[in-house]
Amino acid sequence: MMPQESETPQEGKRLTRAEKKALKRERKRKKRADRARTVKLFPANKKGYHIMHFMNFLRFLFYPVHFLFYPYRLHGHKKVGKGAYIYMGNHFCIWDVFYPARTTREGVHYLAKQSVMEAPVVGAWACKVGAIGAMRDGSDVRTLMESMKVLRNGEKISMFPEGTRNKTDGEQFLPFRGGAALLAIKTKTPIVPFVICNKPRVWHLTHVVFGEPIELTEYYDKKLSAEEYAEVDEKLKNRLYEMRAEFRASRAAKRGKEEK
Repeated sequence: MMPQESETPQEGKRLTRAEKKALKRERKRKKRADRARTVKLFPANKKGYHIMHFMNFLRFLFYPVHFLFYPYRLHGHKKVGKGAYIYMGNHFCIWDVFYPARTTREGVHYLAKQSVMEAPVVGAWACKVGAIGAMRDGSDVRTLMESMKVLRNGEKISMFPEGTRNKTDGEQFLPFRGGAALLAIKTKTPIVPFVICNKPRVWHLTHVVFGEPIELTEYYDKKLSAEEYAEVDEKLKNRLYEMRAEFRASRAAKRGKEEK
């Protein structure tokens, strides 16, 4: 039996059933892409907190699952106040998004790959919690503008400058993509650095260290070159290495005392 054909006024030609299905899928994809282009903002409540109710539902749903399979312990600056902050850390797996979320009762806007934003189910969830679509090569100006809009609204964002999951042993970070320093300086927002000190493994304890917020006040209201922004990003990356080294040294010293 031959495929049923039909003529649509838009294309001006006869389409097979398979072509019609492909066209319908493409239209849905474009609709999801359009939806993902503008980030959703969340107004502050009477107490000044930017609450994401759907994110709170996801917290309730997935926190126990996450902790059951990937137990973890947070160290350092574990309570982040209300208002705009930029979380910046290394990246191993999808569950990493929960570490920043554990330090605040407010919502957190995550930078996500554009392909994730356009996915049928996960993309809808991502848009609902105000995720910001980002191109993998970091060339999307729209991502920068949407991120600045979020921060100027007094909300938080979280970013993984490695750009993708680190599938190595994690001792060396993947090359950092720029952006954290520029956002922090342009919007005068503190950066909360965090480092996942060991690669998460099922039923093995993961240690995550949060540093004190970093304010790059010495760069505010200055016109910096791309090279200067890159130097600041490099300093931020080195701070993550320092935090991990300090934590490991502290644990080693503690173990040494216990063995005596």
